[in-house]
Amino acid sequence: MMFKHEIAIIDNNILSCIGLKSILENIIPQITIRTFQNFGDFIDDTPDLFVHYFISSQTYLEHNFFFNERKDKTIVLATDNQQVLLSGIRTLVINQSEDKLIKELLKLHHYGHSDKHQHKKHPEIELTPREIEVLILIVKGYLNKEIAEKLHISLTTVITHRKNITDKLGMKSVSALTIYAVMNGYIEPNRI
Repeated sequence: MMFKHEIAIIDNNILSCIGLKSILENIIPQITIRTFQNFGDFIDDTPDLFVHYFISSQTYLEHNFFFNERKDKTIVLATDNQQVLLSGIRTLVINQSEDKLIKELLKLHHYGHSDKHQHKKHPEIELTPREIEVLILIVKGYLNKEIAEKLHISLTTVITHRKNITDKLGMKSVSALTIYAVMNGYIEPNRI
């Protein structure tokens, strides 16, 4: 039996927990995400078996004795203002757009695990070389018209490629396409 890695989210804000859990499950589908409303519930579980802890800044401040010993596993969910106060601790700024948040999470995942995991392309999904080019430009934030100009193809062709990509992958949002592109090695997180 293979051991499945787990990540803990410790935050009394249930909406934050649900949102972060959903994003993490899209980015790292092979891992189990568990949520805890408070530190007591978390500590009563098996805290040292988790590979990472995503914790509210309040939880960190109240229980830093536990998390300081596990800095390499700890990521504090912070606002722009709190980030300065938490220097020396890995933070994830939560008051930013979904796209930026996903990019930051992808960077954390990529740089934390780039030498441990080789991203594998899904063999059942075959994107053409041109579709891959279009996907990369979509992820970089180019508009359809800009993609057409950059690749020297018509706007209609770009729209067709975009439709084929979303149909093949079953993904409509740019955020989902970004996750797919990074997780499958089509683009590095720092090139987004």
